[in-house]
Amino acid sequence: MTILVSGASGRLGRLILERLIARGVAASDLIAGARSLGKLEDLRARGIRTVAFDYDDPATLSKGLKGVDRLVLVSVSQPDTPVTQHDAVIRAAAAAEVSALAYTSVYRASESTLPLAPIHAAAERAITATGLPAVILRNNSYTELYLGPVIRAQETGVITSAAGGGRIAAATRPDFAEAAAVAITDDAYLGRTLELSGDTAFTHADLAAAAAEIWEREVTYRALSEEQLIAEFSTMGLDEKTAKLLAAIDASIAAGYLNSSDRTLSEMIGRPTTSLIDALRSGL
Repeated sequence: MTILVSGASGRLGRLILERLIARGVAASDLIAGARSLGKLEDLRARGIRTVAFDYDDPATLSKGLKGVDRLVLVSVSQPDTPVTQHDAVIRAAAAAEVSALAYTSVYRASESTLPLAPIHAAAERAITATGLPAVILRNNSYTELYLGPVIRAQETGVITSAAGGGRIAAATRPDFAEAAAVAITDDAYLGRTLELSGDTAFTHADLAAAAAEIWEREVTYRALSEEQLIAEFSTMGLDEKTAKLLAAIDASIAAGYLNSSDRTLSEMIGRPTTSLIDALRSGL
């Protein structure tokens, strides 16, 4: 069984490859695909075959998928990602007649107000249209994304957001990577759309409490409006487009789109998901 993991130069793609090896898949049965082969030299040294796999270059996709049994399509998650990028990979996978496809989507993609949701929902529809045996991995937020506010809080003693009291059922990249490794190697998951979340959802007030524990100083949470948050981001040097994107994500959190008490992720990986405080400590 040959498994290609796309986006292998990124953090999630690399972790998926590591978890596949940990689960007993031979390095010689794995293929790492990325836009730039120069970023995969360390994987090649470990016995993993590497291929150019550029979502904007269909020729690399068809060539890279030759002889591939299964594909983990690590999605691009930028608000300006052209839908054609994912579509090109999906079409190439259908043409190659892969026996299984796993796609890393976003939590509640078909209904969420998160700015990235429409891109992923479109990719999910394209996968369904091919008729390929597939599993959709709707990942909640990555806990690592909250390291920045915690690091700044060491100096400022404040964490701000426009998320109000909204809860985030985040999990770490290693948690999600483990689930992807499980899903692509177990046919029982094919045909399913899996909403994957951390075991314990947290608020930004909880994040401030965790920061206070880590830094051993008082850290408070200050709730802002979207407009106030955008203004704060501008003082930090962020461009208006990025500031509005981050504020919109907070608005979706406030509306409950990242809240969950589901245990599908921990059940898949056979252990509790990484706690907030442990994830933050390991990332610092």
